Amino acid sequence: MKIAVISGSPRKQALTQVIMKFINDYVKSKNLQTNFINLSDGAVDFYKGSDITYSTTTLQAAKDIMDADVWLIGTPIYNSFFSAALKNLFEHVNYKQTEGKVAGLVILASSQIGFTDVQTMLTQLMSYFRVVTNPKAVFMTVDQIKDGTINEESKIRLKELVDETLLLA
Repeated sequence: MKIAVISGSPRKQALTQVIMKFINDYVKSKNLQTNFINLSDGAVDFYKGSDITYSTTTLQAAKDIMDADVWLIGTPIYNSFFSAALKNLFEHVNYKQTEGKVAGLVILASSQIGFTDVQTMLTQLMSYFRVVTNPKAVFMTVDQIKDGTINEESKIRLKELVDETLLLA
């Protein structure tokens, strides 16, 4: 089983990145093949149409997503929406190659607001790609991460998300 772990924040010091690195490490501990796509690296080109030549990094990220059986996606909430960088990444993905995959979602916000709106939008995006989405998304706030460390309760919830999403697959 191939897993794509996607950190959807473009910020260099992203807390989403901390969460998704934890998830990536947890998946690796299960001896599963993972590809970590970190949008904080800034290496994914802006989508400008299908007639453009994109960087090797961009093409590889799209390939890793299309080849994966499971997508574990983390995104911050920006202006009541998931990150534009994440949306841009999925512009490079061919929906004809994604049917039947399974996704688990992690959504990070600065406060207890907007989670279900963003979950709905992400689930709609997954539906476009014909991807089955685990209905138990993990909602986290920035106060659950201190000095780059996720609190224990959140770690348990993140591990459960991974386990349940893998079980769905």
